[in-house]
Amino acid sequence: MTSTTGVVSEHPTDSQHETDGIPVSQVIRARIKAAKTRFHANDNIAQFIQPGELDKLLSEVEGKLQGVLESLVIDTESDHNTNDTARRVAKMYLREVFAGRYEAAPSLTEFPNASRLNELMIIGPITVRSACSHHLCPIMGQVWVGVMPNEHSNLIGLSKYARIANWIMSRPQIQEEAVVQLADVLQDKMRPDGLAIVMEADHFCMHWRGVKDTGAKMVNSVMRGTFLTNADLRREFLSLLQSRKN
Repeated sequence: MTSTTGVVSEHPTDSQHETDGIPVSQVIRARIKAAKTRFHANDNIAQFIQPGELDKLLSEVEGKLQGVLESLVIDTESDHNTNDTARRVAKMYLREVFAGRYEAAPSLTEFPNASRLNELMIIGPITVRSACSHHLCPIMGQVWVGVMPNEHSNLIGLSKYARIANWIMSRPQIQEEAVVQLADVLQDKMRPDGLAIVMEADHFCMHWRGVKDTGAKMVNSVMRGTFLTNADLRREFLSLLQSRKN
């Protein structure tokens, strides 16, 4: 059969693999492997999921999570608090906190730089929520974006920065890779002379477990184009960012 992405697959149709009892996760995985595409925790796989399959995947994940609860020796039958926990968690993962893996990128309307803007723009703080791919613990933080456009750059609406950041962060991530992914998308869409991204976040894999240090935060940045080559511009961005934080 041919998938909605144009990937030719020899795997059964939906009705066939329901009859044969093949889990939908295996069908999706086979499509991705046939396309020789990476599917790490922080990759988007929306193009390989056909209509209706996400609901089937949710039910499959629910069944697996029910098994986890049973292995944790939790009586979900008589405990009203955990009776529907497997379903709730499966829905949370696929539809909310990891939705950036399973949903297509938000549409970004781009506008020409008609006024030929060439001054520094700073957007932020944008509140972001993610999850550490090591322990699936929350990452909660803020992102600031600096853009130095040129006359040929495309511009996007302010709300679109938040939408694309949320799409990138709503996956199991490590912070260092997340900001690079965000920078890659914005660079491709806008084509500015310079792009800078700074992210500061709390990692609950440190707060909740391990050393249980509630004060530590992680701050990292990505600098592209003129932010790398122009030290004055870089200092201006970081100075303005710090003044906003204070």
